[in-house]
Amino acid sequence: MSKINKNIDNNRDIITSINPQSPISEQYRTIRTTIDFKMADQGMKSLLVTSSEVSAGKSTTIANLAVTFAQQGKKVLVIDGDLRKPTVDKTFKVQNSVGLTNILMNQYAIQDVLQRTRISENLTVITSGPIPPSPSELLGSNAMKQLLDTVTGYFDVVLLDTPPLSAVTDAQILSSYVEGVVIVVHANQTRKDGLLKAKKLLDQVNANILGVVLHGTEPKDSTSYYYYGVE
Repeated sequence: MSKINKNIDNNRDIITSINPQSPISEQYRTIRTTIDFKMADQGMKSLLVTSSEVSAGKSTTIANLAVTFAQQGKKVLVIDGDLRKPTVDKTFKVQNSVGLTNILMNQYAIQDVLQRTRISENLTVITSGPIPPSPSELLGSNAMKQLLDTVTGYFDVVLLDTPPLSAVTDAQILSSYVEGVVIVVHANQTRKDGLLKAKKLLDQVNANILGVVLHGTEPKDSTSYYYYGVE
């Protein structure tokens, strides 16, 4: 998949929305196309984006992927599965008073927590909701499986943001519920042993790893395109 320029780090603005003609946006469309082919080939609708460590750029990646899929005319749902340090509400500038936690605790129905975004009528989000005392137990519940089964019936693409694999088991648990996993690594930050450990954790639950996105490259490399096959 493509290399993403480091200029978009730590920036809540979604580059594919505010400047869709930029080289960076084109790189995200390249990633989308690669994923799109895999999804069509394998009949997938749900995928998870994670990383081996914190601040690798996974939330930025998932937000821009969501926008590019929506720009393609697909109905996209982003679920904030990071119940420890959620960011989807801030990224898409929506409320986070209710969300995924409330669905999993049977306090609200799915349709009551769906939020449209200002970016596109095709782009909907479910924020984290209140941070629960035991996120792993909630995310590993049958209610989470049922939620994914339900929303994949209504949306063309369902994207899950999750905590890093090295920190907690949440992403490993969720990776067994979705149909594909994308790993984000950060240039000059992600360690090889950390990435190998992340892959091992995903292999333990038979996760379908689609590939790796290299985030945070130097601007001079922005016109380069690489594909990283994990297998």
